Amino acid sequence: MSLSTWLAFFAACWAISFSPGPGAIAAMASGLRHGFRRGYWTTVGLIMGILCQVLIVSIGLGALLATSETAFAIVKWLGVIYLVYLGWKQFRTDAPPVSVEAGTLEPFRPRDLVMRGLLINLTNPKGTVFLLAVMPQFLNPAAPLPMQYVIIGLTLAFTDLVVMGIYTSLASSILKQLRKPRQIRWMNRAFGTLFILAGTALATLSQQK
Repeated sequence: MSLSTWLAFFAACWAISFSPGPGAIAAMASGLRHGFRRGYWTTVGLIMGILCQVLIVSIGLGALLATSETAFAIVKWLGVIYLVYLGWKQFRTDAPPVSVEAGTLEPFRPRDLVMRGLLINLTNPKGTVFLLAVMPQFLNPAAPLPMQYVIIGLTLAFTDLVVMGIYTSLASSILKQLRKPRQIRWMNRAFGTLFILAGTALATLSQQK
């Protein structure tokens, strides 16, 4: 991959990362609920999911999702169910993420947030099919492909680490301003609704022919 090609892909990655989607919603929800330092673990999971998607595309499984209606539908509906589940769970969360008296964040396990981010990206066939459509435009068939896939994966991971960090930080800043349980309850409902809407949008996604 030449430098000019990589720079073009690098610019595209920023646009891809900043595009609102389930990952951005998850990052903001974690920032709101756990603060930046803890909530950033969700981004770790999201990055793992992106790298897995790049691996899936690089070994040809992405082509299966693009051509098999059954495989596409299975992955899509798993994603829909998971996003709606996350939304319903967030919507019904009444316990405030910050103790008004103590000012401490609620207990959490990093692996839970990592797994949440991983599953969100793994169950989103749109991301895999998108990579399948975009990646070939930046590949040089005459050069070794494995290293090019590594460069693409690391570039996507870097831009997402920065962008999801920004989303998490913005939500964490909102968290610092919330002190009343009622405020936090409505914020949880707002993010819960966003998750459900993301799941609904995924449900309407059709396989591109």
